[in-house]
Amino acid sequence: MTHGEWTRRNFFRRSAAMGAVAIGGPVLLSSCASSADTTTFEGAKKSKKIKVGFGNEAPYGFTDASGRLTGAEPEVARVVLKNLGIDEIEAVPSDFGQLIPGLQAKKFAFVAAGMSIRPDRCQSAAFSAPEFKVASSFLVPKGNPQGIKRFEDIIGKDVKIAVLTGAVEKGYAEEAGVPADKIVTLDNQDNILRQVRDGRVYGAALLDITSRWLLKQNPDAPLESTESFQGSKKAPDVGAFTFRKGEDEFVKAFNTELQKVKNSGQWLEIVAPFGFGQSNAPGPELTTEALCKG
Repeated sequence: MTHGEWTRRNFFRRSAAMGAVAIGGPVLLSSCASSADTTTFEGAKKSKKIKVGFGNEAPYGFTDASGRLTGAEPEVARVVLKNLGIDEIEAVPSDFGQLIPGLQAKKFAFVAAGMSIRPDRCQSAAFSAPEFKVASSFLVPKGNPQGIKRFEDIIGKDVKIAVLTGAVEKGYAEEAGVPADKIVTLDNQDNILRQVRDGRVYGAALLDITSRWLLKQNPDAPLESTESFQGSKKAPDVGAFTFRKGEDEFVKAFNTELQKVKNSGQWLEIVAPFGFGQSNAPGPELTTEALCKG
């Protein structure tokens, strides 16, 4: 584990216990938080501040060693929000599986975590226009001695595969027929990396951007990432920003500015440092409506 990874994890634990983190400023106790409404679009436009939920999953949305919220999604959101007249982000960390419940409970105004648009999630939340597309891969020991390259390869082998709580990979494994006792659900990336590295599980099913990022941040780990593949037989993984049901005005305004960022070429400039490329830009055939239908 690199020094940076330990620093990030320790910060996350502190911030999760203490509440929202004002980006560019100190950690704020919830009792000291501003009385301004930062969990709705109308309130954010008036206060110029907004609370954003994130899952501390690099490179999509995470806090760096200084405690600043960064990642592909928050950095894109910053530009979009600025164009909407909202200048300050208050970052609210959450376990990935609790992001939609936290959104519904108004702990934050929207989520910037690269959440995939899935029919079950669309029943509980609204999504922006597709922002990126990715594939799946496995994080495995170097040489991949068990030859795990697809979920179907797990069946019949004495191996266990880790997945992130609330992420799509568990469903993909079940869809492929992987027995439940071969799937280990873990709450964050650090635990996943550690358990694969230590041999507690054979490998981990992750989005390909995630597995490559983890290897880049931990170059000494005796691990490798398998070739990318489409995890679901039904639709590709398409990530977007997540909103509460009924926030139609917010979603429409956000989508308008997001499209401008894409059209200008600024989107690629923002996300490239986090491992994304032009191949990750979703085509016009991928729509939120269609992905929500499955």
